Amino acid sequence: MFKYSLDNKRYHTLNYHYKTKFKTKVMKVSLNGGFTCPNIDGTKGVGGCIYCSKTGSGEFGGNVNDSLLEQFDKIKNVMNKKWQGKYIAYFQARSNTYAPVSVLKAKIEPFLNVKDVIGITLATRCDAISDEVLNYLTWLNGQTNLTIELGLQTIHKTTSELINRCHSLLEFENMVNLLRKNNIEVVVHIINGLPYEDEKMMLDTVKYLNKLDIQGIKIHMLNIIKDTKLEELYNKEKFHILTKEEYIDIVIKQLELLDEKIVIHRISADPDPATLVAPSWLLKKFCVLNDIDKEMARRNTYQGINKYF
Repeated sequence: MFKYSLDNKRYHTLNYHYKTKFKTKVMKVSLNGGFTCPNIDGTKGVGGCIYCSKTGSGEFGGNVNDSLLEQFDKIKNVMNKKWQGKYIAYFQARSNTYAPVSVLKAKIEPFLNVKDVIGITLATRCDAISDEVLNYLTWLNGQTNLTIELGLQTIHKTTSELINRCHSLLEFENMVNLLRKNNIEVVVHIINGLPYEDEKMMLDTVKYLNKLDIQGIKIHMLNIIKDTKLEELYNKEKFHILTKEEYIDIVIKQLELLDEKIVIHRISADPDPATLVAPSWLLKKFCVLNDIDKEMARRNTYQGINKYF
């Protein structure tokens, strides 16, 4: 029987991972540090990825007009109405290593002294970590439970160019290896349903990642939001958007390929109803999650069953 059963799931959930590691409920508090990206500011490209809002609306994390500690307190107080436990300061919006070390220290290090914060997670890109920043992250990893989330989205060059990632697969792999050489945990983001990708391409992305030394993965469904280049492309070309059934089938096949030690941080998107263009079925997040569970049980399958194939 599949051993990761704390949540009655057939895959290695983040909740199981946190409760096993920290012996308590752990909540991620999403923060907006006001960072940018090298494919936004002109260093590697402009405008960001095609699914990023051109106005900056729809950003993840707290209100960027509040200080980071204010953001943390506001979100934590909401969470405390439902849960009690420890916290991870999650720098989520844009690329949270894309700044001089002095800026990173000023934004990150106050959380080393915040009560009940037991870890820091930084979402970023492989080309947004300089040698100096890598040295700082290595130090930071010795002070707290540090996780670096690297956006990849796809291994396929044609898709990567279409969505304006502006980095190569080799850059990504080299950064994973550097982070792991310094014993820093790595979580990778991928997106299912990117324009013109078929099932084989999405499965190939997971097969590639399964060969790397990564500790976690986030699987998203592509969501088209207002005021993006992706919306313009969709309105013009009406490329196929995965149905809920297609998405569930692909996710299950991806989970079957992934080593059971890899933690599944997310298997669905969580879009803002006010800005979502498509697909509308994403708005029923818990229905998607429940349907994945039911279908995995029906197939009597689990994470890692096909990891060697």
